[in-house]
Amino acid sequence: LHEMVLLRVQKRLAASVLKCGKRKIWLDPNETATIANANSRQQIVKLHQDGLIIRKPAVVHSRARALRHKEARRKGRHTGPGKRKGTANARMPTKVVWIRRQRVLRRLLRKYREAKKIDRHLYHELYMKSKGNVFKNKRVMMEFIHKRKAEQARSKLLQDQAEARRAKVKAARQRREERVRAKHEELLASFTAEDTKKKEGKKEKKQKDGKN
Repeated sequence: LHEMVLLRVQKRLAASVLKCGKRKIWLDPNETATIANANSRQQIVKLHQDGLIIRKPAVVHSRARALRHKEARRKGRHTGPGKRKGTANARMPTKVVWIRRQRVLRRLLRKYREAKKIDRHLYHELYMKSKGNVFKNKRVMMEFIHKRKAEQARSKLLQDQAEARRAKVKAARQRREERVRAKHEELLASFTAEDTKKKEGKKEKKQKDGKN
């Protein structure tokens, strides 16, 4: 004890030189007399170089068990009723779940709108539907989008077909009207030609009668 008291100054100097706490300094117990004679920093440095004074390594606080336990919890171990302290809402708030879901759905909608997969009208409709808790996850929303796009494509196809049918009927009607008009004009021309012929015949007859 008397010797250790004598080395108190050396330990303080060593801690200052080696930039650590006094509890981290190791003084060689076999060289107590040599260490006791050192009363300056230069001498402490020399003793440290000679290995009589050593800075102890940091105490290892292993994380192996903690990491192993964490890995097990990821798999669902150690999470039964006996391990739970708070309510279900305290452990995972429904508000946090809602915010995450909305962010996922809105991110998907933005991506689809930028990629021109949906127009701004469908975007707004789906945005309001997601806000109204219609879609419980991304998959349900994607299925809804595919279904809606298929319906739109089908209605467009039917509309195009109806338009083509109307155009075809209109063209047929125009052709028929043109045929009727041409026939009417032809008949009219033939009647006009007959009338002209009759008039000319009558004129010739009158002329012959006048000569006689």
